[in-house]
Amino acid sequence: MKNSAFDRTLVLIPARMASTRLPGKPLADIAGLPMIVQVAKRAEEAQVGRIIVAVDHQDVYDAVAAAGFDVVMTRGDHQSGSDRIFEAVQKADPDAKMDFVINVQGDLPTIEPEAVRASLRPLDNPSTDIATLTVVITDEHEKTNPNVVKIVGSPLSATRLKALYFTRATAPYGNGPLYHHIGLYAYRRAALEKFVSLGPSALEKRESLEQLRALEAGMRIDAEIVDSVPLGVDTPADLEKARAILFARASS
Repeated sequence: MKNSAFDRTLVLIPARMASTRLPGKPLADIAGLPMIVQVAKRAEEAQVGRIIVAVDHQDVYDAVAAAGFDVVMTRGDHQSGSDRIFEAVQKADPDAKMDFVINVQGDLPTIEPEAVRASLRPLDNPSTDIATLTVVITDEHEKTNPNVVKIVGSPLSATRLKALYFTRATAPYGNGPLYHHIGLYAYRRAALEKFVSLGPSALEKRESLEQLRALEAGMRIDAEIVDSVPLGVDTPADLEKARAILFARASS
């Protein structure tokens, strides 16, 4: 992706206040800042485009605005993160001047900026509609864990796959690497618009994996292979891990 893409790229960070396992998650303190602000800072460090935080609660809106980041209020009844992202895109870019949209989940306060940059690379190929990230599985337990989503893909290079399927099962069969999917996406704006216009697909509902909707509709998803899975903060234990990671970074 050329440097000129910066002016044509939105980095959207969705933040939902409701969380059963970690109430008030976006505002959880990490190294003196709300978690959602830490995520925005990681996105800022990636230097790939304009950052917009999409929220559904006034307290989160105020915290993001106070930190100096652009923020939009979205509805609280969206069925998926992609729907919230598209509403935010329409509000932030009503004239459709942006070509690319990166969706960075709001619970990744320790994500490496390089991972955000890597998510854009597959869009160098004009045939690719959606880009995402993946990591080679090295933990044997993950290979059979249904909570670890796997990409079944055709190798395009040493660092890229063309996604053929996403599954919670252990796949593909036989010798060779298995790939852990990281749920960070970069869309062409037109692809995002098409995606949210589609209804939930049969395999999407069966596997509870929204990205299968795109594949079933004939859209192309390519995955960049990166070195590690970013820590997603879903529980109090995850929160403590994130605090330790950022404390260590600040101290180094």
